[in-house]
Amino acid sequence: MIRLVTASTINGGYLNFMGNEFGHPEWIDFPREGNHWSYKYARRQWNLADDHNLKYHYLGDFDKAMIQLIKSVPDFQALPLTKIWDKDDDNMLAYTRKDLLFIYNFNPQKSYSDYGILLPAGEYEIVLDTDSRQFGGFGLNDDTIHHFTMYDPLYAKDNKGWLQFYLPARTAMVMRRV
Repeated sequence: MIRLVTASTINGGYLNFMGNEFGHPEWIDFPREGNHWSYKYARRQWNLADDHNLKYHYLGDFDKAMIQLIKSVPDFQALPLTKIWDKDDDNMLAYTRKDLLFIYNFNPQKSYSDYGILLPAGEYEIVLDTDSRQFGGFGLNDDTIHHFTMYDPLYAKDNKGWLQFYLPARTAMVMRRV
């Protein structure tokens, strides 16, 4: 989730250290006097990301999908970032960049069912979900379902409505306004 926050909120490059894109379990330590000129940790174990019997590939797959999503939006970094929702008590954060809505549940224990945030009225579809089975998650959201904002007479003059969704603990999703 931190990768997604970083990549989607910065207005410049996205720095990733060697092996970090797939959760490499070791550090790189080049031969030096302090490690007795050992080459043991002077390499990345790229084979970990290629072995589908292990879980390392999930993080690499997510990283690729995240970068692909950001690249699919022309001039993404130049688009204004608009905070839509933040609620410390719930550990929730939501913001938009053009038609993309980024929603995060940083709560370590609490999943939210029918959680609502106020947005421009319309239809939204899930385009990236950290809980997707494709990324090693449980797949608790159906990304084929389109979500519609619910009318609220208090916000009708602003053409806004409540978008309700399910967001499991420690997950994030990106929705696109259709």
